Amino acid sequence: MTPQQQLLEWLRSSAQGDKAAFESLYQATSAKLFAVSLQLMRRRDWAEDVLQDAFIKIWHNAGDYHTEKGTVMTWMISITRYRALDLLKSRKVKAEHIELDESWMEALHTGEFTDPASDKARLEFCMEGLESDHRQSIYLAFVNGLSHQEITQYISAPLGSIKSWIRRGLAKLKRCLEA
Repeated sequence: MTPQQQLLEWLRSSAQGDKAAFESLYQATSAKLFAVSLQLMRRRDWAEDVLQDAFIKIWHNAGDYHTEKGTVMTWMISITRYRALDLLKSRKVKAEHIELDESWMEALHTGEFTDPASDKARLEFCMEGLESDHRQSIYLAFVNGLSHQEITQYISAPLGSIKSWIRRGLAKLKRCLEA
């Protein structure tokens, strides 16, 4: 039996409520799906949440799988990716009243730069010039994707302070990057 056939058998059995088959499916695929989730989320705890949500969806929708949708693994990766993207959208933080060049915001989040050597060094230089509270708040918001409320819980600071630190930090960052 090929690996694809084995996954298909476990998925079909899972659709019939076979928990042992679902456990086998999980054991065979969870590492790969977790890697996909972690690559997108860049945070282990969020990647774990995505993986759990994905497997719940796989369990509930196992009967909806059809071979014309691609391999079982492709179908499961697709579910995992959509769950990750949904979570990222729900936790996206937008700067208040401060507009940095979109390419810089994307670079801050992804770490990908048009001129990697100079752009990354410039951004790192400007980030280092920020006060530590401002730098940490911006990093938590734009790199880790935390909401303002999540940042308040993470660093135990008032919501108003978090918003001010992000706003002031982005303004300083913008001035530095445009200099």
